Parts: sequence; C-alpha cells; structure tokens
Amino acid sequence: MGGRRQKYREPRPGIYIIGEGKTERFYFEHLKKIFSYQYFVRPRFFGKACADNFKKIISDLLRGGIQIICVFDADQSKRVAAENKKLQQLRNKYHKNKNVLFCDSMPSIEYWFLLHFEDICPDFGSSGALNMLKKYIPRYEKTESFLNHEKWIRDMSLKNGSISNAETRARKYKDNCSSYSKIYLAISIFNRNSTLEFGL
Repeated sequence: MGGRRQKYREPRPGIYIIGEGKTERFYFEHLKKIFSYQYFVRPRFFGKACADNFKKIISDLLRGGIQIICVFDADQSKRVAAENKKLQQLRNKYHKNKNVLFCDSMPSIEYWFLLHFEDICPDFGSSGALNMLKKYIPRYEKTESFLNHEKWIRDMSLKNGSISNAETRARKYKDNCSSYSKIYLAISIFNRNSTLEFGL
C-alpha cells in the first residue's frame, strides 16, 4: 500500500523570500528574529541558483495576497550567457508585477555585508568582496556551521557594523558603480512592515 498522501496546503498571504543558497537563507532567517520582521523563509525556496528554479517557485507561489522577494548573486548569471538570458526574460516577465521584487547583488551578497562596515564601491573580482569582508568578520565562511549562528549577523547589523548605514550606502551606489546590492529595497519594505504592493 502506498503512503498517505499529504494534503496540499495553500501558502498563507505575506512576503516570501526565495533565493539561491544557504548564505541568503540563513541571513534572512536570522534577520527576521533580530528585527522581528514579518516574512516567510523556507529552506525549500533556496538552494539552486538558476533562473528556471526561480521561475518555478515564483509561478507556484504567486497568487493574491502574496509578495515575493528573490535574492541572488548577479556574478554567476553574468558569467553564463544562456543563464543571463533566462534571468533577463524572467525580469521582463515580472517587470510590471508589483508583487515580485528582484534583489540581486553584484558580485555577491558579501558586498551587501561589507557595506555594513565600510563606504566603498570598488570593481571587485570574483572573490574580492568576500576577502574584504574578512577584515571585519575574520571567521566568516560560507559554511552551514558558521552561517547557522545568529551572532555574526546581530554584530554586523547592530554592533560592529550598521544595517542602516548599509542601506544608505547601497542607495548611494545603486546607479553609478559596477558593484551594487538591491537588498536595501527589501530592508525598506520590512521596515515599513508593508503588506501592500511593493510599488518600488
């Protein structure tokens, strides 16, 4: 006999974070606890950095009362022409949909982390942001054993660094620098505690 089939559960209304990997997942999980932000983070919405996966998750989730924030590193897609084309098609598809927001970082989310400590916008190499970040978080590494601890995000956001400085700096560099992070758009939404259309 087959196992009992699980009943499908409609996703609850609200903001959902989807993304490419464990760094993004743990960051938003911890951030939610630290600041009491209101959004959903589920492990199944992270892990595969490709436009096809984002397309499927958005299609599965998007319905009335749901907003989606998609976070990912832009450097990987820009290195592969076919992937970059798919991602651009996905952006174009949802360009006028105010319930879908793409929050990419170039070259990676580590640049967003770096902005918590430093007002800087260099032209990074592939691992430049990560290497510079270790000046401020010496033990930083993209492993579950490190990322799983909330303290590094709490310290980065409120103690040794400043999330509000990161937001200000990301806004300043959004249009005139080869490095950028659009995560400040998500932070702005969380701070408004908005359940309305993103309208950004």
